[in-house]
Amino acid sequence: MKKLLLHVFILFTTIASAQTTIIDSIFSGGIYRNYRVYIPAAYTGTTARPLVFDLHGYTSSAIAEQGYSNFMPIADTANVIFVYPNGTLDGSSQPYWNAGFGTTMDDIGFISNLIDTLLTQYNIDANCVYSCGMSNGGYMSHTLACELSNKIAAIASVTGSMTTFQNLTCSPNRPVPVMQISGNADGTVSYGGGSGSMGIDALVSYWVTNNACNPTPVFTNVPNISLTDGCTAEHYVYNGGTNGSTCEKYKIIGGGHTWPGSPFTIGVTNQDFKASEKIWLFFRKYKLNQLTGINDLQNIDNIKLYPNPATNIVTIEGENISSVMIFDMNGKVVVETTQKQIDITALAKGVYSVVVISDKNRSVKKLVKM
Repeated sequence: MKKLLLHVFILFTTIASAQTTIIDSIFSGGIYRNYRVYIPAAYTGTTARPLVFDLHGYTSSAIAEQGYSNFMPIADTANVIFVYPNGTLDGSSQPYWNAGFGTTMDDIGFISNLIDTLLTQYNIDANCVYSCGMSNGGYMSHTLACELSNKIAAIASVTGSMTTFQNLTCSPNRPVPVMQISGNADGTVSYGGGSGSMGIDALVSYWVTNNACNPTPVFTNVPNISLTDGCTAEHYVYNGGTNGSTCEKYKIIGGGHTWPGSPFTIGVTNQDFKASEKIWLFFRKYKLNQLTGINDLQNIDNIKLYPNPATNIVTIEGENISSVMIFDMNGKVVVETTQKQIDITALAKGVYSVVVISDKNRSVKKLVKM
């Protein structure tokens, strides 16, 4: 993305969201990882709200993605929290996501840790956590659908795909609703595939099969309301999947490596619809517990933590517990263990959040250290 446009994005997001965007970081994978959180004005913390990840493309950044996708009006209207994480630098000193290629950076672990951290800091409905992204961020969203389907309810990819290797190793443990938006004249991520990436039709077919959707889509032409954008759009909906899951594809005829409806034009950009609006309308149909058939992830009665307050040893009780993490009020993981009896003697006095993960659920509880 051109540096000039990055400066425009920075100016735009600084003005538009100075009062509601929080810049923060967590320690994950041995380094500090930073991110931006957009909190809508309607958020009060009294009711659990959805959380949407929006992942930037290769060479881009969180602040650029925030301006380019322009989800802020949707966040304000629907009262949705959006988070814009930053990737790390590759060997060419360019920001990227390790979506099945690149270095050994554990971006799956980072996103998983960030979800757990945000659950302790905001009132988030853990059944309503989603991921979308542009280009490399779209690849990463598909990676999360493959590897983090226990936390991500649905994903959307704009101009991204999956690697051919991921096609062989992807193993979600449930149906994952997927929306794919791609231009058939994309010169960066070819619609037909190649260079180690799946073609878009094959990509969508993979998820249609995974979700057991009807392989024959409902087809409509998107109304061509913009006669000057140089492209048109087609919409394909694959219904009838397991547990109500679907897949959707927007094929931009003549479209480039761009985000439809974006306020910034960096190539042939479809203006017949807004990708951000369609993505949110898609996401809001799905909840993780409905797709998995498990209990609500935030209201689990079989997890007990005692004594509370505690001074030295705290005990966790529950079925099939796989891990326990304790976070301080800055969102830093101070204890991570598989033990059910945890020595907290070394922790400073104060209030902590305890995330208890079992085979089907995730519970968040408060702990007071005396």
